[in-house]
Amino acid sequence: MSRLSLSDADKQARDWFVATAQELGCTVSIDAMGNTFAVRPGRQAAPPTCAGSHMDTQPTGGRYDGILGVCAGVEMLRVLKEEKIETAFPVGVVNWTNEEGARFPISMVSSGVWAGAIPLATAHNLKEVGSGGRTMKQELERIGYLGEMEASYEAMPIGLRKGPFRTAYRYPRSPFEWIIRTLDALKEPQRLPKAPADTIQHPEQGPHLESTNRHIGIVRGVQAYRWHTITVRGRDTHTGTTALPLRADALLTSAKLILASHRIAAAHGGLASTGILTPSPSSVNTVPGLVTFSLDIRHPDDAALARMERAMQAEFAALASGAQLAAGEVRGRPCGVHWRLDAPSAAVGFDDACVRCVRDSCAGLASVEMRSGAGELCDFGFFFVSGAV
Repeated sequence: MSRLSLSDADKQARDWFVATAQELGCTVSIDAMGNTFAVRPGRQAAPPTCAGSHMDTQPTGGRYDGILGVCAGVEMLRVLKEEKIETAFPVGVVNWTNEEGARFPISMVSSGVWAGAIPLATAHNLKEVGSGGRTMKQELERIGYLGEMEASYEAMPIGLRKGPFRTAYRYPRSPFEWIIRTLDALKEPQRLPKAPADTIQHPEQGPHLESTNRHIGIVRGVQAYRWHTITVRGRDTHTGTTALPLRADALLTSAKLILASHRIAAAHGGLASTGILTPSPSSVNTVPGLVTFSLDIRHPDDAALARMERAMQAEFAALASGAQLAAGEVRGRPCGVHWRLDAPSAAVGFDDACVRCVRDSCAGLASVEMRSGAGELCDFGFFFVSGAV
């Protein structure tokens, strides 16, 4: 399954979501980032508590990537309607645009605009990865999901009512029961909303739950990450006429830097990954003079991530200058290295009330508390399900 953000496949999924939500009695609102909110009224007017997630995927993300949370929310709406259950306050389902950041390279960009963390113009002008050059705003317009509503928590608040958390109803056990029970717990008629509340169900995207025979991961927070684009500048020359000591090989240097990033990340207890590498010119018999590559570094602790990044910057400079050589390696001419920060995200601890709500709703089920390795936005009730469920 490949459903990149704002593609034709994404539009088809969005159209299904809007039509289904309306059939289930929801009012659907679309904001200027294409975030889509389906809200079912309650007995009293108030900002809704929402389930949901995103429908865009990684290029090979799989059929459950993101959309599982949206489908769980739709199932919640269906059960509420079929069982004629009336909630004290509104509940809803939200689809966030480009949460993955696979096509437009800032993850959580649209939820970030809604939260006030990313300027609208920055998000609208974000260009797709690759040679297409289309912006988010252009693609929102093309598929018909550039909404008129302001993209902000003020225009579309999501409310959390704090107080004792208990489950009033029992529903038929299914993969969607947990999200219904969690939403029910969040809707206790206590005080006015003071913090955003969004309950998300998502595949774990990792092996921990399945390997430990657990079905649910209760997520306490997410680790920090920083996305960079690294540019390495050397000189493109002919492979047959340029001796090794006379080469400023940008691709060979990039390979050393990527290897160093993994070694440094491991030493700091963090992670480093490169998913995009573009050499120029791309010719069999030309030494590449220019390379850009992505660098995604992550750590549960903000300070440790900063130390890890500084260590990489220092070693990248030394390797590119030729100051560090492996055994048997020929010293070539130096290359230049430039770092560009594309997307920073600090470590986040979820609201204690949201975590407690998910924990209470999973009572009696095979669960474990954990931290998410993937990025998420803010005060959510968030839980993973095992790929084996």
